Amino acid sequence: MIPVVTPEEMGAIDAAAAEPTDVLIDRAGAAVAGQALGLLGGAYGRRVVVVAGKGNNGADGRAAAERLTRRGVRVEVLDAADLLDELPRCDLFIDAAYGTGFRGDWHPPKVAAGTRVLAVDIPSGVDGLTGEVHGAPWTAVRTVTFAALKPGLLLGRGPELAGDVVVADIGLDVTSARTHLVESVDLARWLPERARDSHKWRAACWIVAGSPGMTGAAHLSAAGAQRAGAGYVRLSTPGLASDPGAPTEVVGVELPADGWAATVLADLDRIAAVGVGPGLGPDPETAMQVRALVGAADRPFVVVDGDGLSALADDVEGNVTQPRLRLGDDSSSNDTADGGPDGAVQPQGPTVVLTPHNGELARLGADTAAPDRLAEVRALAARRHAVVLAKGSTTIVADPQGRALIVTAGDDRLATAGTGDVLTGAITALVAQGIAPLEAAAGAAHLHGRAGALAWRRGLVAGDVAAHLPAALAELPED
Repeated sequence: MIPVVTPEEMGAIDAAAAEPTDVLIDRAGAAVAGQALGLLGGAYGRRVVVVAGKGNNGADGRAAAERLTRRGVRVEVLDAADLLDELPRCDLFIDAAYGTGFRGDWHPPKVAAGTRVLAVDIPSGVDGLTGEVHGAPWTAVRTVTFAALKPGLLLGRGPELAGDVVVADIGLDVTSARTHLVESVDLARWLPERARDSHKWRAACWIVAGSPGMTGAAHLSAAGAQRAGAGYVRLSTPGLASDPGAPTEVVGVELPADGWAATVLADLDRIAAVGVGPGLGPDPETAMQVRALVGAADRPFVVVDGDGLSALADDVEGNVTQPRLRLGDDSSSNDTADGGPDGAVQPQGPTVVLTPHNGELARLGADTAAPDRLAEVRALAARRHAVVLAKGSTTIVADPQGRALIVTAGDDRLATAGTGDVLTGAITALVAQGIAPLEAAAGAAHLHGRAGALAWRRGLVAGDVAAHLPAALAELPED
């Protein structure tokens, strides 16, 4: 995983560095110069303009200018505070004006059409924490950032202004990072190997979704679970006696319209994860049953989406999703499996995954207008005692302990009805396979995004995403 650190965290990392600042600046300058030469296609006859501020960001740009000059590039360094209305002609601008600690607005002259920009650390004028824009930043074709990604490169307008982002290792220790960007190699590492004698019950799911006459969401969730690797998928729509349109391979189990949570809770012995909520409808009885299921199920894990999230909206303090307490089976032992020494009662980790879109985030108690979206998702996970997956162009997944994973694999083609239902099934399947809830949610979001990218650019429907999940799994690296 690629570490992601806030500007404040980066400041602490810089301060703790073993090497002096001038050594780090020289390494950063070398990284910038190398990327500049790559964009230029060589040094001979090329002209570069470096716009440098007075801080470390500007120092990095000046160090890059010195290296480029030694390579034979014609370099001009301009002070960011003294830019004229018209910029000189060149082959490449290096934006080293202001870094992640900049406060204020930046309104530089416009770059001539066709001239590329290489940004140092982050495009000047983009908030390093939130991705908000302050002023009129240049749009870079590439950004060289150091040691770790910054949230502002992944959130808000940061991605569209940063272009391709390269993380340069300059020798800083970023092992303290609490946030990481998920890559395909991470999901490949999280997925367990399938034993030679594996069987269908190795990863059994139960999808409780849909309502009579409204079964589409249930079918999509079940398909998502099947295609993401579940060995057995049980599908129930409360109040529906039979569902001939369900995927052929699912096992349909009838549930009553009322009081169905008790039926589910009584038959979980071989079920590793339950997905609940898509298409259930807003009926008060349904909401009560969702709360009963989520509040009483210690194991298996429960993934909640759609109308299931609406059912939890009134639980402001997150009491329904509080971690359960259990006593070890043998209180005389020194170290029980589920309890502490001598059978002491120990809290279990989060057993619930919540998967809200922006409107559902607000109903669950998050401030969706707050600029620091990462902090809001973390805070909601802590209040709800659950893993929270906040859907969006950049997906954020956080657990109650403050760890967070970021997913950028999806794109605008996923903005079509039903794709969230497929994601619910995929998360349920990965949890059922034994992946921890935080990693399962983020891994499923990455897989979901890749499945969409492997399908059609236009005309994609949710069923196509489910159908392409095996292809996304197949492209994962072997090692």
